[in-house]
Amino acid sequence: MNIIVRPYGSGMCYCRPDTTWERENKDFYVPEGVDIIEWAPILFVRICKAGKCIGKKFASRYYDAFNYGALLYCRKEGSDDIAFTSCADHSSLLPSPLYNMVVLESPDNMFETSRNGEKAFSYPDSFSVEGLKELIEETVCRASEMTSVRIGDYVAIELAEKEVLASREEGDVSFKARYCENDLYDLNIIF
Repeated sequence: MNIIVRPYGSGMCYCRPDTTWERENKDFYVPEGVDIIEWAPILFVRICKAGKCIGKKFASRYYDAFNYGALLYCRKEGSDDIAFTSCADHSSLLPSPLYNMVVLESPDNMFETSRNGEKAFSYPDSFSVEGLKELIEETVCRASEMTSVRIGDYVAIELAEKEVLASREEGDVSFKARYCENDLYDLNIIF
């Protein structure tokens, strides 16, 4: 199972190993030597059909469910190497259950994240539904250009620039998210 990520503002994709998937809502213990935790909110879809070089006309056939989550990036001071920052265990917050794609169309369904009780990001403040569907399909196509997508893979789209979530200097942080009036995750970043 791959987690294929499209960074915010980029047309390229990269893969995170499946060991980065946090599915049990456990606290994130920051590895030694990491000074800063950055994060980006994501929308992710589950791949339901294997494919390679998927055409945009057919992209909607390759995914069947979605949810919102977050990607954590572990940085050492002065380093921004994507291979290092994106491979820490349990740093891809991809919560369950997944939602039917019809749920995405309701503007009443809010995705909100908070850091230490203060709003960090929310949707639909940031995007239109039509824009998200187009972005999903474009990303599924781009993800399949360089690698085969397989049943059970996830394609994640960053919805905003990475921001600092926590630092060793600042200390522990609580991090929560809700969608459709359900808790997606509620965890602590612990140094």
